[in-house]
Amino acid sequence: MRYFALVTDFDGVVASAGRPSPAAVAAIERLRRSGRRAILITGRRLPDLLEAFPQHDLFNCIVAENGGVFYDPRTRQQIPLGPPPPPALVHRLRELGVEPLDVGSTIVATWTPHHFAALQAIHELGLELQIVFNDQAVMILPPGVNKASGMAYALRRLGLSQHEAVGVGDSQNDHSFLLRSECAATVANAVPSIREIAATVASAENGDGLAELIDRLIATDLADLRGRTPRNLLALGRLPDGTPLTVPPYGLNILIAGPSGSGKSTMTAGLIERLIDMEYQLCIIDPEGDYGTLPDVITIGNQNHAVGVNEAAAILEDPKINLNVNLLGIRLMDRPEFFGMFLPVLQGMRARTGRPHWIVFDEAHHMLSSEWAPLPQTLPRSMGEIIFVTVHPEKLPPEVLSMIDVAIAVGPAPEQTMAAIATAIGRTLQWPEGLTGQVGAAVVWFPRTAEPPQAVEIIPGTAERIRHHRKYAEGNLRDRSFYFRGPNNRHNLRAHNLMMFAHIAEGIDEETWLFHLRRGDYSCWFRHCVKDSYLADQAEQIERRHDLHPDQTRRLLRRLIEARYSLPE
Repeated sequence: MRYFALVTDFDGVVASAGRPSPAAVAAIERLRRSGRRAILITGRRLPDLLEAFPQHDLFNCIVAENGGVFYDPRTRQQIPLGPPPPPALVHRLRELGVEPLDVGSTIVATWTPHHFAALQAIHELGLELQIVFNDQAVMILPPGVNKASGMAYALRRLGLSQHEAVGVGDSQNDHSFLLRSECAATVANAVPSIREIAATVASAENGDGLAELIDRLIATDLADLRGRTPRNLLALGRLPDGTPLTVPPYGLNILIAGPSGSGKSTMTAGLIERLIDMEYQLCIIDPEGDYGTLPDVITIGNQNHAVGVNEAAAILEDPKINLNVNLLGIRLMDRPEFFGMFLPVLQGMRARTGRPHWIVFDEAHHMLSSEWAPLPQTLPRSMGEIIFVTVHPEKLPPEVLSMIDVAIAVGPAPEQTMAAIATAIGRTLQWPEGLTGQVGAAVVWFPRTAEPPQAVEIIPGTAERIRHHRKYAEGNLRDRSFYFRGPNNRHNLRAHNLMMFAHIAEGIDEETWLFHLRRGDYSCWFRHCVKDSYLADQAEQIERRHDLHPDQTRRLLRRLIEARYSLPE
């Protein structure tokens, strides 16, 4: 299943002239029976909605007040998603003769032309508030509260993200949540600006249009729209004319192959960073501890801690967390067995939530060796949204290679890499004349099509990634060592690497520790001597925390270093 949730507006979609459409109600019932969730999102105040829509319990959750209130129909729990309206604002609006004036948990609502009075009152009182229009309706809301923020909260409550959602709206105030939905759809009566951002428009209006969209969703999972939303496309690289070569972010398996030091890591890290920027959830299987320095990724495991399957799965339940599973603590011979237990868990999670959106197998031949007997029984018949990275594509089993939709070769001899892939999957490869390997470039081939391989410029990630950094952890930084001296140069304890720094930090007296902490010496050393700006930025945050006990700051810094460099204990 591609889409696990429908997020829909009420007026103009579920309802027409304030009355719910029987066709829409019946369609939502069919949607729920298909195993999908339904979220209603409206600018109305909650009491008004519940009175106008008796069948509201068809929805898993409701977001009212244009993103300002969350409501669970099952438990009847209400949660404000913003602060209440300032009493001074309500008082001033009444002084200015604004009528009608509806005051909700977070919203103040009226009609045009009272937006002039609303702007005057906000200006006079020096408030930071926003005015949102929906046709003639005028809504005053806290900053940052809109239908997109409300949708994000509701989806997270359901264990989903916007990438599992189809959004359906029709009016001006629907822009925010439609732009955040993986697929934006609308009905025939939508305003022109909404029709422009929609990937598909129903032929019918109001509830009949919603029923039409829901039936398409149930029947085909909107497969015909695959690749039709440019903002969702993933860039693989740049073509010679500078335009990006893009693919849909769903339904593909990618293989990145080439010799050591050829650019596999640069290509992979760039793809990972772009997927994270697009807010897709990633799970990286990292056999060599190479991805622990990526920002916005949590790493578990090191050479002293073997990651458990349940430990990793529990972290992935939060759709906002990207996870790197470091396998250094698992013996090489035991990694296929770990894979055999972990992959079904990931597949089950995907069947339930659609996540993690992408799985990255670095050094894939470590776990997907064709010599491992249980492999054919472990592999599902089809997999998707997986990036396989390997030095030895020929060592991957045919069952894996047959699933590849995009093959990317890096290094000085891409034709040899592609030939190995083509031979393994039994496909004919026509190599274009003059196509050779170049530094900073890759060759991309779509083996399921008749298109020949083509060259692209690699788009590296913008974040610095430390690869072979063991020297910082265990080596000798010599004249770049850190010296714990303390006030009045009481000590002269030299830390010639990060392991020694962490060891001395645990035993140094509190006065010396705080002396360097408050001066920002630790972050300065990380930045200018260790050359790790990310570690320095995180250390600066700890140095500014005067609310923490000194021992807490020691532990936080050590854990930070361990996560980045997998320090031995």
